[in-house]
Amino acid sequence: MPSASYGSRGLDNFTLECRALRLRCVFDRLRLAVRMRARSRSALQYAELTLSTHGVFMKLLLAIATLLLMLGAAGAQESPTPAVGGGRLFFPRNFIWGYSQFDIAPPHNEPDPNICAANAGQFGGKDAPCNAFGRYLLSGYVEVRPFARTQLKRLLFFGAPTFVFGKNIPQTLYTWSPAAIGWERSWGAGIEIGRGFELRVTQHFLFQRFGSRDRNLGPADLGPNGPWGRYSVIGVRKYFGHRDAQ
Repeated sequence: MPSASYGSRGLDNFTLECRALRLRCVFDRLRLAVRMRARSRSALQYAELTLSTHGVFMKLLLAIATLLLMLGAAGAQESPTPAVGGGRLFFPRNFIWGYSQFDIAPPHNEPDPNICAANAGQFGGKDAPCNAFGRYLLSGYVEVRPFARTQLKRLLFFGAPTFVFGKNIPQTLYTWSPAAIGWERSWGAGIEIGRGFELRVTQHFLFQRFGSRDRNLGPADLGPNGPWGRYSVIGVRKYFGHRDAQ
């Protein structure tokens, strides 16, 4: 409240200042609302762009993974040998090894990633939307031992991806289509405990669908769990025997 010493002119000035302050608050609110609307529109455009490019990104990721697996197979002409550090602690020679594998399933023997029910053909016949039964598998295993000395050399990390391709429905549709379905993967860490034994911790992930399969595929869709679902396990592996590459 203005003091009594303002007088009539002082009271008028005070009233004008209050009105100006109110107008400024209204203007600030309008400007904030415009900014928020612009940001929400940008977020919506970004989401639409992300959805439209999701299929392209997954195809690119699949191509890169395939290339890496093939290069690993081409370079692994001999049986794996122990990592040799040459005095180094990190990343010795032969610190990474693994394998890649490509499989083709004949008709009526399609791999089932547990995306669609076995009776999917009853929900549309040959045009049923749930046709995610595989024809081709591209799998691999990669093991990394980054340390060459001290007790850390017993430590290892590993990953095991499997990519599934195909477009088939049991008893209804059989094709040789290489349409990407998705991939199953697990990764983990282990440590050698002697006498051919390893202690391992493994994390398995949900089956990740690709492209047009990354949505609900109708009444035959079994959900996102895939063949094994998500789980973590602790296990022991035992190696035995020895075979040299010929």
